[in-house]
Amino acid sequence: MRPGDTLIIWKIDRLGRNLRDLIDIVTGLEARGVAVKSLTNGIVDTTTAHGKLVFGMFALMAEYEAALIKEHALAGLVAARARGRTGGRKPKMTAELINKAQRMYDSRTFTMAEIAASCAVTSMTIYRNIRTDSSRAAGLMSSPVD
Repeated sequence: MRPGDTLIIWKIDRLGRNLRDLIDIVTGLEARGVAVKSLTNGIVDTTTAHGKLVFGMFALMAEYEAALIKEHALAGLVAARARGRTGGRKPKMTAELINKAQRMYDSRTFTMAEIAASCAVTSMTIYRNIRTDSSRAAGLMSSPVD
C-alpha cells in the first residue's frame, strides 16, 4: 500500500489477533500514510477526527490492560514467594540421588542405563547431574553435591 491509500476491512477484529496487535498494525499503517476504515463498525475510521479519537482511546485501553496484567502477574509471584513457592519445575534428582549416581559412576561397574534405572530417571538426567570423565577434564562441573 502507498501513502494516501485506505485499507477497507469488513470488521476491525479481523485485522489483528488482539487489541495490542491491532493497534500496532493500524499505527504502522498510519505511519506509512495509509488510512484504515471498517465497514461493519463505523467506529474505526482513521480518515476522520472522530475515528482517530476512538482509535486513540482503544490504544490507551490496551496499554492500561497490559499494565494491569503485568501488575497482577507480579503480585501473584510475590504472593507465591511469600508462601514459600518458587518458580520452575522441581529437580528430578535429590542431593542423595546425585551422590548415589556419582558413586555408581565412579565405581566403573555400572552402565549409564543401569545408573539411571536405579535412580528412576533417564540417562540424560544422570549426565546432567554427575561429573563424568569428560566434564572433569573440561572443568565444567564442580564436585558432587555433599
